[in-house]
Amino acid sequence: MYAGILRERAGSLKKSPVTLDVFDRKILRLLQREGRASYVDMARAANLSESACLRRVRALEDSGVIGRYAAVIDERAVGLPLSVFVTVTLSSQAEAALTAFEKAVASVREVAECYLMTGGSDYLLRLVVADVDDLERVHSQELTRIPGVVRVSSSIAMRTVVKRVELPL
Repeated sequence: MYAGILRERAGSLKKSPVTLDVFDRKILRLLQREGRASYVDMARAANLSESACLRRVRALEDSGVIGRYAAVIDERAVGLPLSVFVTVTLSSQAEAALTAFEKAVASVREVAECYLMTGGSDYLLRLVVADVDDLERVHSQELTRIPGVVRVSSSIAMRTVVKRVELPL
């Protein structure tokens, strides 16, 4: 049953990739490094006119290649220095149980990322927390209270070695 759910979800995730030419890639590389780049800067980087660049950026937005614009915030600078990786095992892998968990975990503010996994656990989460006391609060008052959760295991990251926000385009 679990394999069927994964196949179904994977099928819904399959999206034909957008064909990107050299100009699109130049624009995207610049936007990944400098999200506040002006159209003048993007046009210059891609060797395009401003109007052609604007049309391309809008097309990239419309096609979903550019999903949104956001600032990259230093987690330590805002008092959230701990990254904690948490594996979660549910009592059931039925679609309703997965959907209920995903809805509940999305409301936990400290969850920075959540992945449905293959292997020994059902989900892998990345939490951002202030300290071990904060982690204990999230563990005992949030995660373990989600219906269907039978096991939660946490590992605290000692140091971030690689953390990219840029895709290899």
